[in-house]
Amino acid sequence: MKFNILITFLFFSFLLSAQSDSLINERLQNQEFELQDDDPVLVMIDSITVSGYFETLGLHDHFEKSNIYDYAIDSVPEFDSLTYATRFAKLNANSPFSLVYNSYIKGYVNLYAKRRKKTTAKMLGLAPVYFPIFEENLDKYNLPLELKYLAIVESALNPKAKSRVGATGLWQFMYQTGKMYGLEVTSYYDERSDVYKSTDAACQYLKKLHSMYDDWDLALAAYNCGPGNVNKAIRRSGGKTSYWEIRNFLPRETRGYVPAFIAVNYVMNYAAEHNISPVKPDISCFKVDTVGVKEHLSFAQLSETLEIPMEYLEYLNPTYKNKFIPATDGAMTLCLPYDKMGDFLTNEQEIYAHKTAQDIKDSIAVAQNKFVEPTPGNAIVYRVKSGDVLGKIAAKYHCRVSQIKDWNNLHSDRLNIGQKLYIYAKPSYAAQNKKKAEVDAEKKSPNTISDNKYVYYTIKEGDNLWDIANKYDGVSIDQIMQLNQDVDTKNLKLGTKIKIKPVG
Repeated sequence: MKFNILITFLFFSFLLSAQSDSLINERLQNQEFELQDDDPVLVMIDSITVSGYFETLGLHDHFEKSNIYDYAIDSVPEFDSLTYATRFAKLNANSPFSLVYNSYIKGYVNLYAKRRKKTTAKMLGLAPVYFPIFEENLDKYNLPLELKYLAIVESALNPKAKSRVGATGLWQFMYQTGKMYGLEVTSYYDERSDVYKSTDAACQYLKKLHSMYDDWDLALAAYNCGPGNVNKAIRRSGGKTSYWEIRNFLPRETRGYVPAFIAVNYVMNYAAEHNISPVKPDISCFKVDTVGVKEHLSFAQLSETLEIPMEYLEYLNPTYKNKFIPATDGAMTLCLPYDKMGDFLTNEQEIYAHKTAQDIKDSIAVAQNKFVEPTPGNAIVYRVKSGDVLGKIAAKYHCRVSQIKDWNNLHSDRLNIGQKLYIYAKPSYAAQNKKKAEVDAEKKSPNTISDNKYVYYTIKEGDNLWDIANKYDGVSIDQIMQLNQDVDTKNLKLGTKIKIKPVG
């Protein structure tokens, strides 16, 4: 009898315990996860908002009432967990990503749909500008189209976004990772901000990461914090290979990264249901085209001659750091509104030659100062090469930028390829440089031969037509090209023998 009573007591205790656990789990499932104010994703969105980037595009804080649902403009719709779960299940059924719904995801849904609703409306307005470019590249690499939403998490669709650790552009490439995928950074331009090149690089990187893990959640985590940190998290979790199982072992920022991506997928697909309508930027409506720029060109020159507002040029050409397109061995890309392209091509040389108001001020400053013709004397004569800036040259010769400008009567920092600069370095350094030049000349001499008709030169590593022409008196680039019409002078190959000039 006592035994039966004991069994009955234990059965009901177990039943009550199971019901209690079920209630606790239900409360946890329905409990709303609240983002802290210093959440990394939240900080990134706020930094973009205060940067003024949206305002320069004509994006303002107001947005029009949705045409789909009869919401008041300031209405913030509320939905129950079943509605959310149903919508996520629908998205998940058509996606290779694990678009789950839980309290963490709900916290980021609230971030984009409630707390930063106005910012989301602006990103919706920018989506037609960037998404076609993203989708074309994703399709090229056979990647899921949902990855287009990753740029929202990374940069809020700001090609000039820069994180506190130096990650730059729409896809937030760090310097070394960008270099791995061919994104060049100089003092004048940063290809991490080039929409087309950075998107292609991001696709390559994401494809590589997915091949490493065969799991998109882990690939996204690795994109954010690096494969090394993901591998450490896998080891610390005891070999688990699910994002949600290793999440607590990942860096803090990455813990919110995948949930933010999942939430953005939801909000961008159900924006209208959340009373969020796109705020379209004034200047993205342009149809645009690109052209190769052959000489250095400032945005001021373009703005004055083509009557394009400066902020439009900055928006269309985010790659260039200082509102200036440098001259390089190859043409640099300029993006212009389609209706201005004909004007540029028709007046290209005049635009290059146009002096801006600042250029005129510089000219007056030169005229008002006593101009001293530089004399070689003990000076080193330096010819400006592609990629040169005054700071780099000053560091090479152990002098100051201001000294180089004084020695050469320069009133701006702009340099032209082939321009002569006189560097009055310390005598000992000048002597060392002269000796080095003599040694270099001895090394170069075997590359020159001649027969009864022509002087020939054999191409070595690093050669270009400009440097070769300057080795010989009275020889120009055009002359070399004329004598070597059967040679691809734009792509000189090592060991190729080219004609320099007729003998005699």
